[in-house]
Amino acid sequence: MTITPKLLRLALLLPLSTLAENGQLLVEVVGMRDSTGTIRAALYNAPDSFRKEERAFMRVAHPAETGSVSLIFRDVPPGRYAVVAYHDENDDGKLNLRFGMFPVEGYALSNNPKVLGPPRFSDSAFDFTGKETGPLPLTLAY
Repeated sequence: MTITPKLLRLALLLPLSTLAENGQLLVEVVGMRDSTGTIRAALYNAPDSFRKEERAFMRVAHPAETGSVSLIFRDVPPGRYAVVAYHDENDDGKLNLRFGMFPVEGYALSNNPKVLGPPRFSDSAFDFTGKETGPLPLTLAY
């Protein structure tokens, strides 16, 4: 194949991100106290949508199991992300809060940060290269 000047110009115009491959992000949620309900996880790619499940980049769910559950986000492009997972024990599709602020169901954040007040995207953010690596561990706090 001959590289013509036109083909070279076209290649230089393509953003490098289009050359990177999407991958699978494996998440392991640990610390479930029982097998009632569902484990739900949301993947966020921007601080302004963080913790707003309806605005998540991707969502996955799996029946709860005592101990741990593995979840897979498929076809994830390389980028900066944060994950929020929770044990939806009553299967109502949301993280239940006391006084609108304090979780009453188990929840976990990527990087497992210690939080005082609402968690921030920057505390949970990590870089995903698109290559599958070992599971990202998330430990539920009840």
